[in-house]
Amino acid sequence: MSLDPPTYLASLQSNIRQRPIPWDGAVRAGTLSEDHYTKIRAVDKAKKPEQRKEIVQGDLDGYRLLFVGGAGKPSVIESAAQHANVIQYILVLLSDLLDDVPSLAKALFKDNTDPYRHFLPLLKSSNTEDAIPLLTAHALASLMATARDESQATHQALPMMFSYLSSLAKSTDAGLQDIAVLEYSSLLFGHVSRHQFWDHRSETIAPLIKILQTAAGVGSNGNSSASLWSGNASVRSTGFEGSLGGGVGLQLLYHVLLVVWQMSFEAAEMGDELNDEYDMIILYTQLLRLSPKEKTTRLIVSTLYNLLEKNQKSLLPTAVLARLPSTLENLTSRHLTDPDLLEDLEALKEMLDEYTKTKTTFDEYVAEVQSGHLRWSPPHRSSVFWAENARKILDFENGVIPRKLAEIMQQSWDNDKQVLAIACSDVGNLVKEVPEKRHQLEKVGLKRRIMELMQSEDENVRWESLRALGGWLKYSFEEMSI
Repeated sequence: MSLDPPTYLASLQSNIRQRPIPWDGAVRAGTLSEDHYTKIRAVDKAKKPEQRKEIVQGDLDGYRLLFVGGAGKPSVIESAAQHANVIQYILVLLSDLLDDVPSLAKALFKDNTDPYRHFLPLLKSSNTEDAIPLLTAHALASLMATARDESQATHQALPMMFSYLSSLAKSTDAGLQDIAVLEYSSLLFGHVSRHQFWDHRSETIAPLIKILQTAAGVGSNGNSSASLWSGNASVRSTGFEGSLGGGVGLQLLYHVLLVVWQMSFEAAEMGDELNDEYDMIILYTQLLRLSPKEKTTRLIVSTLYNLLEKNQKSLLPTAVLARLPSTLENLTSRHLTDPDLLEDLEALKEMLDEYTKTKTTFDEYVAEVQSGHLRWSPPHRSSVFWAENARKILDFENGVIPRKLAEIMQQSWDNDKQVLAIACSDVGNLVKEVPEKRHQLEKVGLKRRIMELMQSEDENVRWESLRALGGWLKYSFEEMSI
């Protein structure tokens, strides 16, 4: 997949191409060899891509030696190491030739050569204004993507590439972020590179999720994913209008969505963890509501389909809780024309429809608790539900639900206190309907935690914890009087 380079990178490369370099003086000073100069001059004079392609293909071995060197023949990167202007030019030239002559990429790996060894040190610089690391990353990304190489050399070089690109993705400069994301996209060409990307997710994926959370109105002003579950995300703070001024620009959004879509092809192995760590289903449901263009909507829908299709048992319940079915219904009211989008949209709706046909209220409640986030869905306030299902809830999978409620209640939920109020209410209903099982709830720490929450600053949390404890004391007194 080929995408145009961001404006800043394209402008930088253009300036370097036009910058005059005294090649004759460089040869005399020993900065590069006569052979180096001959190769550079040949392609420098040939301005048309077809001419360059003919020259390089006619001497692939010579151009391999120019860029990566060989036995007794240092590369131009080694020879000109102390001359930044020459290094910058060579990096731009390499990127250009890889675009014009794709066969050069494979040639650089000839005889099990490690083509990265002299380039990787260039990714490190103490000067933030130094263009060499950026140009190096672009050239190496072009090399890896064009060669589709999965050798040990590439396997060892990728983490260094990811680390440098991550520094750009974490930047507050949207232009640098976009460069990083585009390079990521070019590198995720196969199963091996995608798994390495996932293995380094704290550096690679986490900054991209922050960009998406900002676009969804989450992550600023103290908000978190809790804002999405509670419906309090601040949409107006986003930059969905296409402006890069304070929010997320449409181009950057599209490119980040593209990278996550590429990663979603590994959903069978990493889909559950992706959702557990980053709340992907609720985040993408919110992004779908806000998506301003068909091209962004297409990537969101396709990513959701990939994640859900490979993890139906674990993620379909979360999708229902996130109100994805109703969001898809609203989406069909738009005038959509993209055939791939329409196909994925229909397949996603069918999958969710099939799931909801067989889902019971008990299933809905279990899925909500296991999602780790509670909201005032119908089961919580239904006396009929508790009368019919309380014992079943306590017995389900050896008491997994009370343990999960205890885990939920141990969190502070500073941005969504209603979760604690709901959990207290649920515990109170369990005590009311199955009082003889109180010890099971006490064993996982629920009584102790409810007593702590009676001191909560939130009025609703105090009220629900008081009600739950009241039920506990009632049955305790009744037992004492017998």
